Amino acid sequence: MKFKASFTDDGISLLDKRFLPAIDKVGRVCHVYLTPTHAMLLHNLLGSTGPEGDGPQCVAQFAKDLLFREYNVSSRDGNRVAFSVDVALLHRAIRSALAVHAQSPADGDAPAAIQVKLVNKQTPGSRSAAPFLTFETKGARSAVVQDVPISKPLSRSDVARLQDALDAAQELPETLVQVPDLQQLQNLVDRLKNIGDLLSVTVTQYANAPVVDQNVSATIRMEMAVERGEALSVQVSMKHLVKSLQCHLAKPDCTFYGIAPNGACLTVIFQYFIPGTRLTDKSISFYCRLPVLDPGTS
Repeated sequence: MKFKASFTDDGISLLDKRFLPAIDKVGRVCHVYLTPTHAMLLHNLLGSTGPEGDGPQCVAQFAKDLLFREYNVSSRDGNRVAFSVDVALLHRAIRSALAVHAQSPADGDAPAAIQVKLVNKQTPGSRSAAPFLTFETKGARSAVVQDVPISKPLSRSDVARLQDALDAAQELPETLVQVPDLQQLQNLVDRLKNIGDLLSVTVTQYANAPVVDQNVSATIRMEMAVERGEALSVQVSMKHLVKSLQCHLAKPDCTFYGIAPNGACLTVIFQYFIPGTRLTDKSISFYCRLPVLDPGTS
Protein backbone atom coordinates (compact mmCIF):
# COMPACT_ATOMS: atom_id res chain seq x y z
CA MET A 1 0.00 0.00 0.00
CA LYS A 2 1.66 3.21 -1.20
CA PHE A 3 0.81 6.88 -1.69
CA LYS A 4 3.09 9.71 -2.79
CA ALA A 5 2.16 13.00 -4.45
CA SER A 6 3.21 16.61 -4.92
CA PHE A 7 0.67 19.41 -4.62
CA THR A 8 -0.28 21.99 -7.20
CA ASP A 9 -0.23 25.55 -5.86
CA ASP A 10 -3.96 25.97 -6.50
CA GLY A 11 -4.79 22.60 -4.97
CA ILE A 12 -3.06 23.10 -1.64
CA SER A 13 -4.46 26.64 -1.46
CA LEU A 14 -8.00 25.25 -1.90
CA LEU A 15 -7.47 22.87 1.00
CA ASP A 16 -5.89 25.53 3.22
CA LYS A 17 -8.21 28.47 2.56
CA ARG A 18 -11.53 26.74 1.90
CA PHE A 19 -12.17 23.07 2.45
CA LEU A 20 -10.23 22.15 5.57
CA PRO A 21 -11.60 25.13 7.56
CA ALA A 22 -15.13 24.13 6.48
CA ILE A 23 -14.81 20.42 7.26
CA ASP A 24 -13.13 21.17 10.60
CA LYS A 25 -16.30 23.03 11.63
CA VAL A 26 -18.48 20.06 10.69
CA GLY A 27 -16.44 17.43 12.52
CA ARG A 28 -13.06 16.89 14.14
CA VAL A 29 -12.11 13.75 12.21
CA CYS A 30 -12.52 12.73 8.56
CA HIS A 31 -11.51 9.94 6.24
CA VAL A 32 -9.04 10.63 3.48
CA TYR A 33 -9.99 8.39 0.56
CA LEU A 34 -7.59 8.09 -2.39
CA THR A 35 -8.46 6.38 -5.69
CA PRO A 36 -6.68 6.34 -9.05
CA THR A 37 -8.76 9.34 -10.22
CA HIS A 38 -9.86 11.28 -7.13
CA ALA A 39 -8.85 12.40 -3.65
CA MET A 40 -11.64 12.82 -1.10
CA LEU A 41 -12.30 14.12 2.39
CA LEU A 42 -15.26 12.24 3.91
CA HIS A 43 -16.82 13.01 7.26
CA ASN A 44 -19.11 10.56 9.05
CA LEU A 45 -19.91 8.30 6.08
CA LEU A 46 -19.27 5.23 8.21
CA GLY A 47 -20.75 6.79 11.33
CA SER A 48 -17.49 6.27 13.20
CA THR A 49 -15.21 9.20 12.33
CA GLY A 50 -16.29 11.28 15.30
CA PRO A 51 -18.28 11.25 18.52
CA GLU A 52 -21.43 12.49 16.75
CA GLY A 53 -21.99 9.30 14.78
CA ASP A 54 -25.52 10.38 13.85
CA GLY A 55 -24.49 13.85 12.67
CA PRO A 56 -24.17 15.32 9.18
CA GLN A 57 -22.29 13.51 6.46
CA CYS A 58 -19.89 15.65 4.45
CA VAL A 59 -18.18 14.81 1.14
CA ALA A 60 -15.47 16.85 -0.60
CA GLN A 61 -14.23 15.17 -3.78
CA PHE A 62 -11.46 16.48 -6.03
CA ALA A 63 -10.08 15.31 -9.37
CA LYS A 64 -6.49 14.26 -8.71
CA ASP A 65 -5.09 16.72 -11.26
CA LEU A 66 -6.70 19.62 -9.40
CA LEU A 67 -4.80 18.91 -6.17
CA PHE A 68 -1.63 17.22 -7.39
CA ARG A 69 1.08 17.61 -10.03
CA GLU A 70 2.32 14.09 -9.50
CA TYR A 71 0.10 11.44 -7.96
CA ASN A 72 0.83 7.80 -7.26
CA VAL A 73 -1.43 5.54 -5.19
CA SER A 74 -1.30 1.76 -5.17
CA SER A 75 -2.81 -1.07 -3.16
CA ARG A 76 -4.09 -4.59 -3.64
CA ASP A 77 -7.62 -3.22 -3.44
CA GLY A 78 -7.91 -1.61 -6.88
CA ASN A 79 -5.32 1.04 -5.98
CA ARG A 80 -7.62 2.51 -3.33
CA VAL A 81 -6.36 3.73 0.06
CA ALA A 82 -8.37 5.20 2.94
CA PHE A 83 -7.55 6.26 6.49
CA SER A 84 -8.88 8.67 9.12
CA VAL A 85 -7.09 11.81 10.29
CA ASP A 86 -7.62 14.68 12.71
CA VAL A 87 -8.66 17.59 10.47
CA ALA A 88 -7.03 20.27 12.65
CA LEU A 89 -3.68 18.43 12.64
CA LEU A 90 -3.85 18.00 8.88
CA HIS A 91 -4.64 21.68 8.38
CA ARG A 92 -1.84 22.74 10.74
CA ALA A 93 0.69 20.69 8.76
CA ILE A 94 -0.47 22.21 5.48
CA ARG A 95 -0.25 25.75 6.89
CA SER A 96 3.28 25.10 8.15
CA ALA A 97 4.30 23.63 4.80
CA LEU A 98 2.94 26.68 3.00
CA ALA A 99 4.85 29.03 5.32
CA VAL A 100 8.13 27.30 4.48
CA HIS A 101 7.20 27.11 0.81
CA ALA A 102 6.62 30.88 0.76
CA GLN A 103 10.27 31.63 1.58
CA SER A 104 11.85 33.51 -1.31
CA PRO A 105 13.81 31.03 -3.48
CA ALA A 106 17.32 31.73 -4.67
CA ASP A 107 17.59 33.78 -7.84
CA GLY A 108 16.40 31.80 -10.82
CA ASP A 109 15.16 28.86 -8.76
CA ALA A 110 11.52 27.81 -8.73
CA PRO A 111 10.18 26.77 -5.33
CA ALA A 112 10.03 23.02 -4.87
CA ALA A 113 6.56 21.48 -4.74
CA ILE A 114 5.19 20.40 -1.38
CA GLN A 115 5.25 16.62 -1.23
CA VAL A 116 3.09 14.25 0.79
CA LYS A 117 3.40 10.52 1.27
CA LEU A 118 2.13 7.65 3.38
CA VAL A 119 4.79 6.15 5.66
CA ASN A 120 5.17 3.73 8.55
CA LYS A 121 7.76 4.72 11.12
CA GLN A 122 8.69 3.99 14.68
CA THR A 123 8.66 7.02 16.94
CA PRO A 124 10.84 7.43 20.05
CA GLY A 125 9.40 5.49 22.96
CA SER A 126 7.18 3.26 20.83
CA ARG A 127 7.66 -0.47 20.33
CA SER A 128 6.23 -0.71 16.84
CA ALA A 129 5.86 1.35 13.68
CA ALA A 130 2.80 3.53 13.21
CA PRO A 131 1.27 5.08 10.06
CA PHE A 132 1.78 8.78 9.27
CA LEU A 133 1.00 11.20 6.49
CA THR A 134 4.36 12.92 5.95
CA PHE A 135 4.75 16.38 4.39
CA GLU A 136 8.13 17.40 2.96
CA THR A 137 8.77 21.05 2.16
CA LYS A 138 11.91 22.88 1.00
CA GLY A 139 12.28 26.64 1.34
CA ALA A 140 15.16 29.00 0.64
CA ARG A 141 16.42 28.81 4.22
CA SER A 142 15.00 25.60 5.60
CA ALA A 143 13.54 22.20 4.85
CA VAL A 144 10.79 20.77 7.01
CA VAL A 145 9.41 17.26 7.41
CA GLN A 146 6.11 16.95 9.28
CA ASP A 147 4.46 13.71 10.35
CA VAL A 148 0.69 13.76 10.81
CA PRO A 149 -0.56 10.69 12.72
CA ILE A 150 -3.31 8.77 10.96
CA SER A 151 -5.32 5.64 11.62
CA LYS A 152 -4.28 2.29 10.30
CA PRO A 153 -5.36 2.21 6.63
CA LEU A 154 -8.82 0.73 6.21
CA SER A 155 -9.14 -2.94 5.35
CA ARG A 156 -10.51 -4.11 2.01
CA SER A 157 -13.94 -4.69 3.57
CA ASP A 158 -14.01 -1.25 5.22
CA VAL A 159 -12.96 0.43 1.96
CA ALA A 160 -15.85 -1.38 0.27
CA ARG A 161 -18.21 -0.09 2.99
CA LEU A 162 -16.86 3.42 2.49
CA GLN A 163 -17.35 3.21 -1.27
CA ASP A 164 -20.89 1.85 -0.84
CA ALA A 165 -21.72 4.73 1.52
CA LEU A 166 -20.23 7.21 -0.96
CA ASP A 167 -22.28 5.75 -3.82
CA ALA A 168 -25.45 5.95 -1.72
CA ALA A 169 -24.71 9.55 -0.75
CA GLN A 170 -24.52 10.64 -4.39
CA GLU A 171 -28.24 10.15 -5.05
CA LEU A 172 -29.69 13.54 -5.98
CA PRO A 173 -33.05 14.84 -4.71
CA GLU A 174 -35.73 15.24 -7.36
CA THR A 175 -36.13 18.94 -6.54
CA LEU A 176 -33.33 21.36 -5.63
CA VAL A 177 -33.89 24.89 -4.33
CA GLN A 178 -31.12 27.44 -4.74
CA VAL A 179 -30.22 29.60 -1.74
CA PRO A 180 -29.34 33.05 -3.12
CA ASP A 181 -27.34 34.16 -0.07
CA LEU A 182 -25.81 31.47 2.16
CA GLN A 183 -24.50 34.00 4.68
CA GLN A 184 -27.99 35.50 5.05
CA LEU A 185 -29.41 32.01 5.67
CA GLN A 186 -26.76 31.40 8.29
CA ASN A 187 -27.68 34.63 10.07
CA LEU A 188 -31.34 33.57 10.08
CA VAL A 189 -30.54 30.13 11.49
CA ASP A 190 -28.32 31.70 14.15
CA ARG A 191 -31.38 33.61 15.38
CA LEU A 192 -33.70 30.60 15.15
CA LYS A 193 -31.41 28.22 17.05
CA ASN A 194 -32.25 29.96 20.31
CA ILE A 195 -35.95 29.21 19.78
CA GLY A 196 -35.86 25.42 19.51
CA ASP A 197 -33.80 22.31 18.78
CA LEU A 198 -35.75 21.17 15.70
CA LEU A 199 -36.51 22.76 12.35
CA SER A 200 -39.08 21.66 9.78
CA VAL A 201 -37.91 21.97 6.17
CA THR A 202 -40.28 21.69 3.21
CA VAL A 203 -39.23 21.71 -0.45
CA THR A 204 -41.90 22.17 -3.14
CA GLN A 205 -41.75 21.43 -6.85
CA TYR A 206 -42.72 24.96 -7.89
CA ALA A 207 -41.26 28.45 -7.40
CA ASN A 208 -44.58 30.29 -7.18
CA ALA A 209 -47.65 29.02 -5.38
CA PRO A 210 -50.54 27.78 -7.57
CA VAL A 211 -53.37 30.27 -7.98
CA VAL A 212 -55.73 28.12 -5.89
CA ASP A 213 -53.32 28.28 -2.93
CA GLN A 214 -52.49 31.98 -2.95
CA ASN A 215 -55.20 33.00 -0.48
CA VAL A 216 -54.10 30.67 2.32
CA SER A 217 -51.23 30.93 4.77
CA ALA A 218 -47.77 29.64 3.94
CA THR A 219 -48.12 26.83 6.51
CA ILE A 220 -51.41 25.57 5.06
CA ARG A 221 -50.08 25.98 1.52
CA MET A 222 -47.10 23.75 2.37
CA GLU A 223 -49.34 21.14 4.00
CA MET A 224 -51.56 21.04 0.92
CA ALA A 225 -48.53 20.67 -1.37
CA VAL A 226 -47.29 17.73 0.70
CA GLU A 227 -50.73 16.08 0.59
CA ARG A 228 -50.81 16.44 -3.21
CA GLY A 229 -47.33 14.91 -3.56
CA GLU A 230 -45.91 18.22 -4.80
CA ALA A 231 -43.56 18.68 -1.82
CA LEU A 232 -41.50 16.81 0.73
CA SER A 233 -41.19 17.80 4.37
CA VAL A 234 -38.74 16.66 7.06
CA GLN A 235 -37.52 17.67 10.49
CA VAL A 236 -33.80 18.14 11.14
CA SER A 237 -31.72 18.97 14.18
CA MET A 238 -30.95 22.68 14.45
CA LYS A 239 -27.47 21.71 15.65
CA HIS A 240 -26.86 19.67 12.50
CA LEU A 241 -28.12 22.46 10.25
CA VAL A 242 -25.84 25.00 11.95
CA LYS A 243 -22.89 22.68 11.40
CA SER A 244 -23.68 22.21 7.72
CA LEU A 245 -23.90 25.96 7.21
CA GLN A 246 -20.26 26.25 8.28
CA CYS A 247 -19.50 24.89 4.82
CA HIS A 248 -19.87 28.46 3.56
CA LEU A 249 -16.20 28.72 4.59
CA ALA A 250 -15.44 26.72 1.44
CA LYS A 251 -16.83 29.70 -0.55
CA PRO A 252 -19.14 27.94 -3.01
CA ASP A 253 -20.51 29.85 -5.98
CA CYS A 254 -24.03 28.43 -5.52
CA THR A 255 -25.83 26.42 -2.83
CA PHE A 256 -28.84 24.15 -3.27
CA TYR A 257 -31.10 22.37 -0.77
CA GLY A 258 -33.19 19.29 -1.49
CA ILE A 259 -34.87 16.39 0.27
CA ALA A 260 -33.89 12.88 -0.79
CA PRO A 261 -36.60 10.48 -2.04
CA ASN A 262 -38.92 9.27 0.74
CA GLY A 263 -37.55 11.95 3.05
CA ALA A 264 -34.34 9.98 3.68
CA CYS A 265 -32.23 13.07 4.44
CA LEU A 266 -31.82 16.79 3.79
CA THR A 267 -29.14 17.31 1.14
CA VAL A 268 -27.04 20.47 0.71
CA ILE A 269 -25.09 20.73 -2.55
CA PHE A 270 -22.37 23.33 -3.06
CA GLN A 271 -21.60 24.23 -6.68
CA TYR A 272 -18.37 25.69 -8.04
CA PHE A 273 -17.80 27.43 -11.36
CA ILE A 274 -14.74 27.38 -13.57
CA PRO A 275 -13.07 30.73 -12.75
CA GLY A 276 -14.30 33.51 -15.01
CA THR A 277 -17.29 31.52 -16.27
CA ARG A 278 -20.73 30.26 -15.18
CA LEU A 279 -19.79 26.71 -16.16
CA THR A 280 -19.77 24.04 -13.44
CA ASP A 281 -16.30 22.99 -12.34
CA LYS A 282 -16.65 19.22 -12.49
CA SER A 283 -13.28 18.71 -10.78
CA ILE A 284 -14.88 19.65 -7.42
CA SER A 285 -17.85 17.99 -5.74
CA PHE A 286 -18.92 19.15 -2.28
CA TYR A 287 -22.10 18.31 -0.41
CA CYS A 288 -23.61 17.49 3.00
CA ARG A 289 -26.42 15.15 4.05
CA LEU A 290 -28.33 15.85 7.26
CA PRO A 291 -30.17 13.01 9.01
CA VAL A 292 -33.88 13.54 9.49
CA LEU A 293 -35.66 13.12 12.79
CA ASP A 294 -38.80 11.62 11.29
CA PRO A 295 -39.32 9.53 8.14
CA GLY A 296 -40.63 12.51 6.20
CA THR A 297 -43.86 12.83 4.30
CA SER A 298 -44.22 12.25 0.59
